[in-house]
Amino acid sequence: MSIDRTTSQAPGLPGAHVIADDAEAIATARALAAEFAPGAADRDAGRLLPVAELDRLSASGLLAITVPREHGGAEVSAQTLAEVVRLLAAADPNIAQIPQSHFVYVNVLRRQGTPEQRKFFFGEVLAGARLGNAQSEAGTRHVQDYRTRLVPDGEDGFLLRGVKHYSTGALFAHWIPVLARREDETLHVAYVPRDADGLTVIDDWAGMGQRTTASGTVRLDDVRVPANRVVPHHLTFTGPQLHGAVAQLLHAAIDVGIAGGTLAEALEFVRTRARPWFESGVDSAAEDPLIIQRAGELAIKVRAAEALLAAAGREVDAAAADLTEESAAAASIAVATVKAYVDPVAVELGSAVFELGGTRASLDGLNLHRHWRNARTHTLHDPARWKIQHIGRYVLNGRLPPRHGLL
Repeated sequence: MSIDRTTSQAPGLPGAHVIADDAEAIATARALAAEFAPGAADRDAGRLLPVAELDRLSASGLLAITVPREHGGAEVSAQTLAEVVRLLAAADPNIAQIPQSHFVYVNVLRRQGTPEQRKFFFGEVLAGARLGNAQSEAGTRHVQDYRTRLVPDGEDGFLLRGVKHYSTGALFAHWIPVLARREDETLHVAYVPRDADGLTVIDDWAGMGQRTTASGTVRLDDVRVPANRVVPHHLTFTGPQLHGAVAQLLHAAIDVGIAGGTLAEALEFVRTRARPWFESGVDSAAEDPLIIQRAGELAIKVRAAEALLAAAGREVDAAAADLTEESAAAASIAVATVKAYVDPVAVELGSAVFELGGTRASLDGLNLHRHWRNARTHTLHDPARWKIQHIGRYVLNGRLPPRHGLL
């Protein structure tokens, strides 16, 4: 199909470039990462929300790279999508985390949206629209205990009632997908305009890391939603699915990016600012044999994490091409493997930056501690200990992992 590769003109949206293919997506992400990296420390220190950076991300076309080709998108591979997120996370993991839910809820539309819903929302995304997230709730029994309700309003629509927390991306979104249950307890996603009556986004995120994701609260006070803006998400889990594998692949990519970005900054600090230990007998920290040894050990771990991420992306792509219970399970296990491996590596790198740099690396003004804070905060998503359990059951007993969407 022929596509005008200039800008879209959807009403109320800024317009965006349309990326053609996987190679352009990766090149665009690499260029944006180079733009975003220099300001990451200052944004974190001052909690300066990346509004301008997200507008650049929208305009670049990167947020539309998973839109199917039949709707005018690049429909890039999962491996490419993970690499795009990894590149952004190495520069600023806050910016990389904000669109994680965006890609997840584009994926929901691909699988469960009606033709009319897909046409409308894919057009919005191609025009630069950002989808946020109103999913998790605080004070419930567990992470999948959703209390938010989607109640019929008697006029071929619904009313949304509830309170959401950890709503990454909502503050910056044009549309906020809301997870809610209907009267029969089935799970749905309601796509709600950011400026809808009764919807309030509160910027109250106060985590020690990922400080500029604005992962705050969303309040829903009888927000009216037309029926054609509601998608039956529970149907996603009635057969083989890659919803959880793709979502978790993006979280893993963020952690791999954090590890790589931390290592790069640590090595640059050693080369330009650190001092050798006096017993080493060398004039440069970069020639200190023990620092060299540690740098090599850490580089191996980062390279391994990057290789596992790429392998997991390929496994997801293979499953998408031939989706069965077995292929979906293999994809989930591959993604769980990279997440279980990289989470402690990212945290270790956040501490090792001081080990390599010495005392002067701890100066607050350098804000090198943001790497550890970001890694420690983001790796709290979906604990690796449960992923290791599922991996063990799979390799030892051939037990397929569950379909709950977090694996």
